[in-house]
Order: sequence, then C-alpha cells, then structure tokens
Amino acid sequence: MRYFVTGEQQRKSLLNLLVLMFLGYVALLWVSNAMMYFHHMDLTPKSVVAYYLGSEELFTQARSYQGMLEVSHFHLFSMGMLIVTLTHLMLMTQFSIRLKIWLSGSTYFAALADEAGGWLVRFADPAFAYFKIAAFLLLELSLALLLITVISSLLRARFQPRQNANAEKDE
Repeated sequence: MRYFVTGEQQRKSLLNLLVLMFLGYVALLWVSNAMMYFHHMDLTPKSVVAYYLGSEELFTQARSYQGMLEVSHFHLFSMGMLIVTLTHLMLMTQFSIRLKIWLSGSTYFAALADEAGGWLVRFADPAFAYFKIAAFLLLELSLALLLITVISSLLRARFQPRQNANAEKDE
C-alpha cells in the first residue's frame, strides 16, 4: 500500500481501479450485512430478544451455543480481515491522524461489540438487546465511513493530476 504514501496512486490507474473494485465488493458486503440483520430482526429490542432467545409466538427456538460459536468463529476472522484491510487503506489517505485513529478504533470496537451483543442477549440478559442494536448501527456507520474516506481519497487523487495538468496548460 506504499502507493498511497508515495503518491503513486496518481500514476497507477489500474491499481486504483482494482482497489475501487474491491471497495465496490465491500459495499455489497455492507448492504448484504444489513439485509441479513433485517431479515432476522429489526431495530426493536423485542425482535432482537426473540431472535436470540426464541419466541413461542413465532415458533422459533433460542440460538444454540454451538450455532453461535460457529458464526462467531467465522465472523471474528472475516471481520478482522475486512477491517484490517479497510483501515490499512484508510491509513494511507490524506485525512487527519485524529480521524484515522477515531475511525479505526470505532470500527474495531463496533465489530467486537456487534459480535458480543448476541452472546450477551442470549446468555447474560435480554436487556443487552439495546447494546446489540447500537453495536450493529455503529458497525454499519463506521464501515460506511471507511468506504467513503478511501473512495473519496482515490477519486480525489485520480482527478487531481488532471486539474493540475489543466492549470499548467492554462498558464
């Protein structure tokens, strides 16, 4: 990712295109994450509790320990890889260090909190449904902000040389 730091992103159109395609793929993942969440529950604590603890009204069973463990096992690895990739790309942008630290930290926290939220609802207390909802919203927001910062940086770098070249021609 040195091409961000050295300014090579301005000369490497193919590499920029590949990174943008990756980010498009991540955007689809972001959308499908929300779709999966809303397929199972909504933003009410009652729906979160019903999903994790089961519901007699809906004829659903509580999430099993083994099932949650399998989901967590996969999510912890895949979300970790996704976040390290996105934050690495974001670290190479021209945005402020403060924004980079805040956005990186909040994304990691949100991903861990989102994963822990289901466990807390299921095995600690149904009142953690509020925590689960907040963690999901924070995760979606922080992933969206990561996507926006990296995409805007790439697009800015792509159009900046043209603007500089046009300015030099006008002189």
